[in-house]
Amino acid sequence: MEKKKQHIISESIQLFLKFGVKSLTMEDIARKLGISKKTLYTHVKDKEDLLLQAVILFGKYEDKQLNEICSRGLNAIVESLEIKKWVLDMIQNIHPSVAYDIEKFHPAVSKRMKTSRHENVYRSIFQNIVKGQKEGLYRSDINADILAKLYIGRMESIFDQELFPSTTYNVSDVYMEWFIYHIHGMATSKGLRLLENNFKNNKTKTRKSTSK
Repeated sequence: MEKKKQHIISESIQLFLKFGVKSLTMEDIARKLGISKKTLYTHVKDKEDLLLQAVILFGKYEDKQLNEICSRGLNAIVESLEIKKWVLDMIQNIHPSVAYDIEKFHPAVSKRMKTSRHENVYRSIFQNIVKGQKEGLYRSDINADILAKLYIGRMESIFDQELFPSTTYNVSDVYMEWFIYHIHGMATSKGLRLLENNFKNNKTKTRKSTSK
């Protein structure tokens, strides 16, 4: 991808995440990017094409971030906590209507986004579960394939505006409840002790940093 086009796509991702998809016109996007509509249309055919390119690029970013976390050699519990921290940082900056807008008004893009996410997230969660079982941190009797797919399904439900309308629920709170439920359902007593110790250490660090 040429540098100019990549810059446009990358900046458009930030606009979609901040303002949602439906509310932005191509004219809005061009104005916020500080370029003319003509320049924008030399790199993408229309809004659908721009959104598709943004989803593809964002998928590559997701894959890179997950691979980086999983390459650190952490145990499965700490690795899960690092993935959790990255997800929280990401979803806190996503407009609540993004997933709904894409699914309702851009079904082809939605399908591509889900396919990419399913591949990236499934791989990292599946590998995490298998690792945890080998380390004795997750139960040996759980099915890694099924749980990794359930993880994906539950993640998508977090952004469901009918289940969890943004006027009532904070998406970060919903995700944290799901994450704790997910880990507690898999962890052995050894894994739970490690999880609780990490939570205690993080609370201690937080108290120390706020008292300075």
